[in-house]
Amino acid sequence: MATYFEILGTIEVRRNGVPIDVGHAMQRRVLAALLVDADRAVSADALVDRVWGDDEPAYGRRKLYGYLSRLRHALAADGAAITRERGGGYRLAVEPSVVDAHRFRDLSGRARQAGSDGQAEALWREALALWRGSAFAGVDTSWFNAQRHLLEGERLAAQLALVDVRLRLAQHDGMVSELAARAEAYPLDERVIGQLILALYRCGRQAEALQVYERARRRLADELGVDPGAALRRLYERILAGDPELAAPRSAAPPATTKPAGKSGTVANVGPPMARQLVPRLLPADLSLFVGREDEVDEARRLLGEERPGPVTLLVTGPAGVGKTAFAVRTGHLLASRFPDGQLHADLRGFGDEPAEPFTVLGTFLRALGIPGGTVPAELTGRVHLYRTLLAGRQMLVVLDNAASAQQVSDLLPSGVRCATIITSRTTMAELCGRRLPLGVLDPATGLDLLREMLGRDRTDADSGSARSIVETCGGLPLAVWVAGARLAARPHWPLAKVAHALADEQRKLDELAVGHIAVRASLELTYQQMSAPTQHALQMTALLPGPSFAAWALAALLDAGLSEAEAVLDDLVEVHLVQTGSANATGIRYQLHDLVRLFAKERAEQDVLERDRRAALTRLLGASLHLADLAADTLSVDFQGISQLDLASWRLAAAEADQLLADPLAWFNDERQFLIDMAEQALDGTGGVAPAAGLATALTTLFQVGSHFDDWERLQNRALKAALSSGDRHSAAKVHRCLGELTTILDRYPEALDHFERALLLAEGEGPTYRASATAGLAYVHRLLGQYSSAVLHFEEAAGLAESAGNVNCLVYATNGLGVIDLEQGRVEAAIARFTKCLRVSRVAGYRPGEAQALRCLGQSHRALGAYPAAADAYRRAVVISEDLGDRLSATHAMCWLGDVLIRQGEHRRGRRLLAQSLWTYREFGNLWGEAATLYALAEAQLEVGRSTPARRRAEAAVRLWRQIGSSRWLAVGLDTLAKAHALAGDHTAATRARDEAEEVRKA
Repeated sequence: MATYFEILGTIEVRRNGVPIDVGHAMQRRVLAALLVDADRAVSADALVDRVWGDDEPAYGRRKLYGYLSRLRHALAADGAAITRERGGGYRLAVEPSVVDAHRFRDLSGRARQAGSDGQAEALWREALALWRGSAFAGVDTSWFNAQRHLLEGERLAAQLALVDVRLRLAQHDGMVSELAARAEAYPLDERVIGQLILALYRCGRQAEALQVYERARRRLADELGVDPGAALRRLYERILAGDPELAAPRSAAPPATTKPAGKSGTVANVGPPMARQLVPRLLPADLSLFVGREDEVDEARRLLGEERPGPVTLLVTGPAGVGKTAFAVRTGHLLASRFPDGQLHADLRGFGDEPAEPFTVLGTFLRALGIPGGTVPAELTGRVHLYRTLLAGRQMLVVLDNAASAQQVSDLLPSGVRCATIITSRTTMAELCGRRLPLGVLDPATGLDLLREMLGRDRTDADSGSARSIVETCGGLPLAVWVAGARLAARPHWPLAKVAHALADEQRKLDELAVGHIAVRASLELTYQQMSAPTQHALQMTALLPGPSFAAWALAALLDAGLSEAEAVLDDLVEVHLVQTGSANATGIRYQLHDLVRLFAKERAEQDVLERDRRAALTRLLGASLHLADLAADTLSVDFQGISQLDLASWRLAAAEADQLLADPLAWFNDERQFLIDMAEQALDGTGGVAPAAGLATALTTLFQVGSHFDDWERLQNRALKAALSSGDRHSAAKVHRCLGELTTILDRYPEALDHFERALLLAEGEGPTYRASATAGLAYVHRLLGQYSSAVLHFEEAAGLAESAGNVNCLVYATNGLGVIDLEQGRVEAAIARFTKCLRVSRVAGYRPGEAQALRCLGQSHRALGAYPAAADAYRRAVVISEDLGDRLSATHAMCWLGDVLIRQGEHRRGRRLLAQSLWTYREFGNLWGEAATLYALAEAQLEVGRSTPARRRAEAAVRLWRQIGSSRWLAVGLDTLAKAHALAGDHTAATRARDEAEEVRKA
């Protein structure tokens, strides 16, 4: 029995290649903490620190012992014992070779010592193939984050080492696209740049190689204020000189150590990575149960693999249930090697109740292609243009499954000449330009093969007449044969004649005019009638779900049942293949409904479940969604509103079940984000009431903010606002206006933010202090950013009083902190420190960690103003740690930016500039103009520190432009002061005087 442990991706255990259940997310986290030190003892204290970090729960040790006990039981059949060692430690007794991370390191070491480049290439490829995603995916503690960073660095080193080997093996012709993509991701990594330049040169593209060097040189100067390193400069000079030794070797060279570009053509590692380019692999897992279709598969491979002047589109058509999806997935996997830049896949649900919108699909594709959430265009046209631009130079396969029309797919078709698309549809799409491949039903022999694969040859051959009858009465439709076979496979004591006879009763529905749909319905009906009444009811309820992918808690709400009861009935539905299991991730298993099964379930629900009972089930589902979203947001506590929505939740999971689901709230939200959005939108359409629907939309604010899902945030809450105003629900409208005010503040759209906060206050009149406090604080914050200090002080003081009377710690800390920032910006540093210290104390007592991080950040600013740079750096570092633990990258970047500034002021120029460069990229990723301007200002000051007037002037000018655009007068004056210093350093005293005069005028205004 072969058992294999995987941590280079999600945490998984596989027995003979099949995933086994080793418990929920926290239990898997304990397993991973042991696997990192496989076959070595780890102390209990270390395990607690690894699993929970600074967030150890009450009775953490007791919980750890429970997890270890359950893991022992789960792994007992695999011979993987967890033993208690002397000294109190625990050891997972497995060979490191059965853990993917240790095997990766072993293969990497062997690759470095390989006797030939051919052997090294094979070993590096085998090592890199072990990665399935980000290490420890979904786990976020300081220890796991550090391990992930270490492993990701080793992964990048392996990728670069493989490139060096392939360059020595003269494989440059097939590498340019890969290297160009990596250079986009690592624009400041000189080793990556050098590899791309060398490959281009060897491909005869000398001009492009030189252009790449020039772009890199300018970028290094602009971003870091440095010139290219010696290795990259030497490579550039040798290209200019036409050095014949740079030409591709005619045969494989012996392995060489990494060194500056020389006779081996290897490029030195001369710069650290700054980001990572994703290569999407979105195809679903290939189906092991796939028979026949050999001719069609060969034809598809021929059509998609032949040389062509432009992108090719293959439309796979046929009736429902004929196996189009399985065919497309199988073909995609067979062709994957021909499309090294990745494969995209989307289920368009064209014939379901809610077809996928091209806008949403493009958002998913762009994120998979490495576009950060904050920079995905907010309109369809922008997404289409960016998508086509990204694919123009790549070699990618796009699979669009279950399309309804050419209109639905037209915006999703790539324009790159080396791309290909597979579309599946029940319609012929006459208006679509492309190749067509129709799929018919299976012939009797192939249908019988499918049944044999499911039941075994002995069982089918023992009653071959009934087996043939089943295939014939199913009309050769794969889905119908599959459902009948699943029923028989689940009941080995049934004779085949039982199902054959039942199917014969429905034969009149399987004629030519019925096509596939009636045949499938008949097969589903047969399965349905054999199920217990509770299982039938559960299938009916699945039709009410807002999307095709869901978790067990959603069905629990629909059934008004516990989580374990819902999981048990889902197991029954999975057993007969009416529900399919999707991905198993950090928060549990996701389930999926085939659209035909969903249609059947909807018909049965409409027949057998009263409308009032269906409405009640949807109300429970909305309540459960609101309850879990609010708990997840409260755990993170990023939003300064500090107002619970739980009073609107009409149904809740048991506390223990909710705690289990939300052990990692960010991972849960990432898994459930689209489901929660769909749920809110369904409720806003009139199926659940405006108040709880708007409550769910606003409860998602924190989760949208932490995940940078700004487009989802704006679109959903604008819908909620419209619905609340239309229904006259002033209370809900006030909440949504407040949240949209926060969003538009983050996006630097200050006039809109002021309007939202003012409208929230108007609608909240008579509502008590709770909502007026948060809206008033938001209004004050925008006034401060605009330099309107008198208005800001007035509103912050009012907000603090309202928050204190309401007992709202989050908002009280936020308002008090805002008053401190105004003190600081107006030179009252000691008064500011007193306020920030109070905020820090109150936040720590209340356990409000975002408030603690904000107070530390502002204390750092105060120490910076006093010139106490070591104290400032310490405060900034502590703020970064807290924000990163919360998953709040934007707040972490606020502290990191100023940490870079004070490091420079202490003489640590290189470290400081790198932190500022990293902050600049993050702010641009989020689209945060104020943060970008502040970082540019700090970079300008850094350049002035080392006497570089030209880059200092460029940075200062860019910061001034942004602060003009934002309308922040106080910081515009600060930026003009820095610009004046840059002009003076360059000897342009006229320009310096002009900048100083303007700064003075801005301050007087």
